Amino acid sequence: MFGPALPHHGGGRFSISSSASSHTSPSSSESPRQTPTFSLSLSYVSESPSDEIVPKIEELDDDAEEHKLLPIVEQPLPSPDAANGAVVKRPRGRPRKHPITSPTAMSKPPKGRSKTGCITCRRRKKKCDETKPHCIHCQKNNVHCEGYPPKEYWKSGKQRTTLVRRTSVESPRDLPLLIEGVECDLDRHFLNHFHYNVSRVLSLFTDQQNPFKELLLPMAMRHKGLMHSLLCLSGSHLASREANEAFEDRQHHHFQAAVTNLTADKGMQRHIAGDETAIIEDPTVAQTLVLCLKSICAGEVNGSYRPHMDAARHLIRTQHSPNEEFQNFLVEFFIYHDVANSVTSLDRKSILMMEDFQLPQFMIQPAAATLLGVVDGLFGYISKIRQLRDRIRYRRQNNLKPHVDYEILSDAQIIDSALRSWVCAQEPDSPRWIASMLYRQCTWLYLHRTILPSTPNENLRLGVNEGLEYLQLLPHDSYTQSILLMPLFLLGCSAFDEEQRPAIIDAFDGLQNYSALGNIKYAREIVETVWRMMDAGDEESWDWETIIVNKGWDFLVT
Repeated sequence: MFGPALPHHGGGRFSISSSASSHTSPSSSESPRQTPTFSLSLSYVSESPSDEIVPKIEELDDDAEEHKLLPIVEQPLPSPDAANGAVVKRPRGRPRKHPITSPTAMSKPPKGRSKTGCITCRRRKKKCDETKPHCIHCQKNNVHCEGYPPKEYWKSGKQRTTLVRRTSVESPRDLPLLIEGVECDLDRHFLNHFHYNVSRVLSLFTDQQNPFKELLLPMAMRHKGLMHSLLCLSGSHLASREANEAFEDRQHHHFQAAVTNLTADKGMQRHIAGDETAIIEDPTVAQTLVLCLKSICAGEVNGSYRPHMDAARHLIRTQHSPNEEFQNFLVEFFIYHDVANSVTSLDRKSILMMEDFQLPQFMIQPAAATLLGVVDGLFGYISKIRQLRDRIRYRRQNNLKPHVDYEILSDAQIIDSALRSWVCAQEPDSPRWIASMLYRQCTWLYLHRTILPSTPNENLRLGVNEGLEYLQLLPHDSYTQSILLMPLFLLGCSAFDEEQRPAIIDAFDGLQNYSALGNIKYAREIVETVWRMMDAGDEESWDWETIIVNKGWDFLVT
């Protein structure tokens, strides 16, 4: 039986058909009975020549042009009839204004930064594998893994404020530094060593009137650069006495900090730029001297002391400190090391050899001197002897005969006469008096080794014996040990007699045990080289300055 056709706006119509059938149901008490059943089917009959369904096209809004939509490609929908080859068309309906983009066409969503990694990886901005308790990534890179931050839960404003207050009480902040430059326990050990040991081996004064304690240390308390310099000096002295990597590393840290502060000083920057009117403060000037001492303590033989000595020389000649006590110490300290440097260096002439330099008038109290030789005038004679050596060296290099002409000999006799009439201003029989007499004796030996041939001589042997007697009168634990290296060096370079040499070796050992300065071993090696040349009859044994240069060394014998 056929039902009426349903109207449809699309060139076709729907039709309904029905069919009937009977169904027999069994029954135990009655005869079989047939029950009719009905079924309906819906079919579409197209009246147009084409079976394609044309979807209704809606007009787009004005903003469709702005989006520039791509045409939609319709894909057949899967259905149970797809296995039979039948393709089910997309159902009719209003097309999407903004169709869903295909999953394959979508780009991957940006991946946010993980907040669950370990503290170390997050600080280093590295990917963390989040292995607990310690991540493997840190272990592979040999980095200490600091673990993971505690999980945070949401808290109200009042709860967060309470937590901050509690944390600030439970975890107090670090206190600032009490003294700039003294930053750890090792630095405090360096400072203690400087006060009780280093300051004593650098001056004739041990406790009272010691300029390193009474002048430099109070300055360093207010000047970070000078404090770094003192700690560097102390660390170098400790490292020379005991091989310790921690000492080496820490003293290097202080050296770099001292140099950084020195070059950052405004006055020093103006001086380096060529400004002769630049005024450099006393603590900065003191830094240059302390860094010279660092070279001595460390036993450096590469001439690292030179720039600091040159800077100090310039400052002494161009400016005067308002602190008279510091100015006295500065001038004496510099001249002592400057003259001692001229004894062992070919190209380093002392400031006393300059015609336009005169010793300041305040240098008239030998008993108050920190060192020996400067205030009492002996270093003036040493500088004149150095000038004679330069003249003799020039004549030898140019093969001018005789090597010692009459003018040189006449000047040498004037120096000899002045040494014989020299009067020591120290208290008789005191350690300072004995040390002063040793200085005078070695100055005469220096003159003898300059003027006379480099051969054994009875007068020279007697002069060395007298010097050894003065040396033996000074105990090995006396504060005078701090100024014995230069006279001991001159005494050794004059000892032709082998019987005199063991006492000189013992004096070197005693000096090393007392001060442990790094330059002592190099001075001793030069003396032993001179001895070998003496024994071989080499007349060039008088020229120890050239011997030092040939070894590639450049150091101070102070």
